[in-house]
Amino acid sequence: MTKLAVIYYSATGHGTAMANRVAAAAEAAGAEVRVRHVAETRDPESFAQNAAWTANYEATKDLPSATGDDIVWADAVIFGSPTRFGSVASQLRSFLDSLGGLWSEGKLSDKVYAGFTSTNTEHGGQETTLLTLYVTLIHFGGIIVPPGYTDAVKFVDGNPYGASLTAGHDNISEFDDATNDALDHLARRVVSVADRLGS
Repeated sequence: MTKLAVIYYSATGHGTAMANRVAAAAEAAGAEVRVRHVAETRDPESFAQNAAWTANYEATKDLPSATGDDIVWADAVIFGSPTRFGSVASQLRSFLDSLGGLWSEGKLSDKVYAGFTSTNTEHGGQETTLLTLYVTLIHFGGIIVPPGYTDAVKFVDGNPYGASLTAGHDNISEFDDATNDALDHLARRVVSVADRLGS
C-alpha cells in the first residue's frame, strides 16, 4: 500500500478543501494517507479583518501540522499552496527550507511528488507556482509526476502541471466539476505511479 502525505498551506480555506479532496481520492485508490497543514507563521491579528482566513486558521490550528517526518514516512507527497507572486506562499517556502538536514541525508529523494495551487484570478501564476515548487523537488531528487494530458479531464481544466483552482475575489467555497475531476485525477495518478515504483 502506497503511503501518501498531502502537505499544504492554506490561508482562506481553498487549499484545505483541495487537500481533503486529494486525500479522499487517494484513499479510494488504495493509499494510506496523511493530511498535514503547514502551520501559520503570521500573527492571527495581522489577518483578523479577513473572515475567511481567520475561519480557516481556527478550523485547522489544532490539527497535526507538517513535519519532515511526514515526508520521510511517505512514498509519495502532494504539496499544495496558494500562489504568492508566481510562487508558493512564504509559509510553505519556510517549511521546505527547513528540510535541509533531511535533504543532506538523502531522505527526501526517490519519492513521487506532485502539487496543486490556487489563485484569485485566472492566469494568476498557477503554472509558475507549480514549476517553481518542482524546482525544489528536483533538488530533493524527487520523481515529479504531473498529470500531463493523461486523462480527458485534463483537456477541460487545461493544467498539465498539477491541479489548480481559480478562487475569485469572493472566496468561493464550492469547486466546479473540472476542479474536482482534476484533483481526483492527480491523486489517482500519483498513487498509481507510486504503486508501480514500489512493486
